Amino acid sequence: MNFKISFVILFSPFMLLLACINGSHREELAIVSSPGKQVVVEAESFIDSSNEFNVQMIDNKTTTIELGMGGWLAFDVEIPIAGRYQVSIDYSTPSGQTMSFWVEDYYENTDDRVYDITGKIEAPSSNSVQNVKSVGVDGSPLNVGIHPMKLHFDGQKAYVDKVTFTLLATHRYSPTKFTQSTEGNHWVQVWADEFETAEIDTSRWTFDIGNWGWGNNELQYYTKNRIENARIENGNLIIEARKGDLGEKWTSARLTTRGKVSFLYGKIELRAKVPAKKGNWAAGWTLGDEYVDELSWPYCGEIDIMESVGYEMDNTTGNGLVHATVHTPAYYFKRNNQISGSKPVDNMSTEYHIYSVEWSPKEIKGLVDGEYYYVYNKHGNDMEWPFDKPQNIILNLAMGGGWGGAKGMDEKCMSQKVIVDYVRVYELQN
Repeated sequence: MNFKISFVILFSPFMLLLACINGSHREELAIVSSPGKQVVVEAESFIDSSNEFNVQMIDNKTTTIELGMGGWLAFDVEIPIAGRYQVSIDYSTPSGQTMSFWVEDYYENTDDRVYDITGKIEAPSSNSVQNVKSVGVDGSPLNVGIHPMKLHFDGQKAYVDKVTFTLLATHRYSPTKFTQSTEGNHWVQVWADEFETAEIDTSRWTFDIGNWGWGNNELQYYTKNRIENARIENGNLIIEARKGDLGEKWTSARLTTRGKVSFLYGKIELRAKVPAKKGNWAAGWTLGDEYVDELSWPYCGEIDIMESVGYEMDNTTGNGLVHATVHTPAYYFKRNNQISGSKPVDNMSTEYHIYSVEWSPKEIKGLVDGEYYYVYNKHGNDMEWPFDKPQNIILNLAMGGGWGGAKGMDEKCMSQKVIVDYVRVYELQN
């Protein structure tokens, strides 16, 4: 069945200010806009489905679509501001019946990818067809433009009233770009955070927020400016994942320089301890500043400086494995052909180690404690080498997901911590 496409768009005008300052090492850009606005897709706007569905009225005022045992409904939605969104679904069910939903973006993409932008959303019984409830997730990334989407559903009978997209944070490209020299004899520091301040320096770091699964079916809700999940202690950054916190499966933190500063080439390093329990997934990495939503990746490029997963750690000795990887359109994990390196590290969870990459126009090398163990140097075309554009630094601690949770979770574990002594960026000079 096909229906006329109609959208209720509740965005107010927003301000956009651009200013460029060119220098030998930096370019600047500032953007101002208005979070908190909504795009609403009503039931009448669904345009296709995997099977027959019925449109009907509840109490002569609410139009809904009746769903069966499983399938999908398709719709187009126009997003006028790029950013991170809350995605919510208004639905109702007969007494005792439950559903689950997830939202797929860009279902007509040419890469034959499935862009899950919400993860599985459980929808408990509303106990009455007339009792409309709302479920959803926070933080889904969406770029400006028209998005062909599918609302997937599973379970027993339910009725969908609408899908709402609420802007939580406007996307900001990094206003300052540092381009590091790769010619010279010794490394000179050009940027750093030593975490010596009383609080996290928000002139350097942005907090990513939400629980949309982060493309990997992760369990955590990343919080913003919450000391239980991210804080400075004794000259260290502490990122802590907490189980059953705030009514979530897990809470944690993800800090990024996106919207503050990005880097092109040079040596990027961090000194850190990582957690040991099964189920955690700790990472220090970079992501291309061109990333806006899931369609951007892996075209924007990704460099994993340090990744570790708890199930590879010996809980008695603290020995584990460090992984370095780059992701490109030609080589990435969803193609099962990513190019990675790994190295055993003694006392990985109990002692500090220095994790680094040296990034030049020719290659990317991975190091741990000054010892090389990884190199990527494929330059055949842009699909192999998207690394001539700036990247943002990210520090995060995920729980579960496709890799962290691959061998289950330590059910007795209530907290995990990444402890970062510093993050530094260098360039070569004579």
